[in-house]
Amino acid sequence: MNGDFTLYTPTKVVFGHDAEQKTGALVKAFGGSCALIHYGGGSVVRSGLLQRVEASLDEAGVRHVALGGVVPNPRLEKVYEGIALAKQNGVDFILAVGGGSVIDSAKAIAYALAEPEYDVKELYEHTRAPKACFPVGVVLTIAASGSEMSDSSVISYEDKKRGCNSDLCRPRFAVMNPALTATLPAYQTAAGCSDILMHTMERYFVQGPKMELTDAIAEGLLRTVMRFAQVLVSDPENYEARAEIMWAGSLSHNGLTGCGNDGNDFASHRLEHELGAMYDVTHGAGLTAVWGSWARYVYKNCLSRFVRFAKNVMQVEGATDEETALLGISAMEDFFRSIGMPTNLKELGVAPNENDILLLAKNCAKATGGKVGSAMPLYEADMANIYRMAKE
Repeated sequence: MNGDFTLYTPTKVVFGHDAEQKTGALVKAFGGSCALIHYGGGSVVRSGLLQRVEASLDEAGVRHVALGGVVPNPRLEKVYEGIALAKQNGVDFILAVGGGSVIDSAKAIAYALAEPEYDVKELYEHTRAPKACFPVGVVLTIAASGSEMSDSSVISYEDKKRGCNSDLCRPRFAVMNPALTATLPAYQTAAGCSDILMHTMERYFVQGPKMELTDAIAEGLLRTVMRFAQVLVSDPENYEARAEIMWAGSLSHNGLTGCGNDGNDFASHRLEHELGAMYDVTHGAGLTAVWGSWARYVYKNCLSRFVRFAKNVMQVEGATDEETALLGISAMEDFFRSIGMPTNLKELGVAPNENDILLLAKNCAKATGGKVGSAMPLYEADMANIYRMAKE
């Protein structure tokens, strides 16, 4: 049975060698006359990328101001700083130069500028929905979040990590030069690959209608990322591998791999968001630390999907469907370990006590309206059980 779906992917992708040199022309083509260049740490400066982007904007006649300092698990305080700077300088276009954290922060600034009478925090608290958003463009430096083509933005504040989803924030363009990711530390590369895999699996392990073509695309994407992630362990400057991973990152989170299914799961993501809020862990690593426990907790409720995954993606098969499913889960955990990712909270470097676990579960349940998941709906008690399982 095929499900109905709507696929909306308005982002123009400019992919390949020296693609960042086209940034200025793209900003101008999408109506920008003054851009806020938003970026993270010093690597963008040290590599010369920021200078090249600024030169491209100058050549196109686009005024610009810059704001760096975005951190992993981007903070609302930096968003407010960007809003003030943009207003002072008449900014009409937000240009993110970086990875998912930078892009998500840029989207939040763009939301705020389009509705200046409101506090953007309300969008992440879900007390109102966005009705407008300034245009956002991306020069991607990390293949991971897929935020360069997605409808999502996740921001951290106080003790929370919350998301806002709306097609309004989908970037107008994404400039993707795989060579820009070649200097990333191995851990960041592996965490990014893990996030890409997870974005696809969150749409794969679901109940309800499916489409054979969508499943085949998802399975091919998973196999491709796993293959080239392992190439990058020994050959981090391999351009072909970087290109495959970068393109997979965009396709994993623009909606393509969920076409025709009856909703997404995203339980692992929501469980990780609370870990990120409490311990400030690397997102991709937090995902791999909880995924195996989540999978073992829910697989019987979604057995046919786990069997298909084991056979078609992990190429393992046991004597029974249950054995096959468990072999597939173990094989994926073996893969995560092979690229240096944790498969439990102890390996992640955090040790929640029982009170911490109860608080994590309480916050996750509150953030999800009481339950989350398609493979198996999870309630607060289930969330606590998975956190306990994931301890080691």
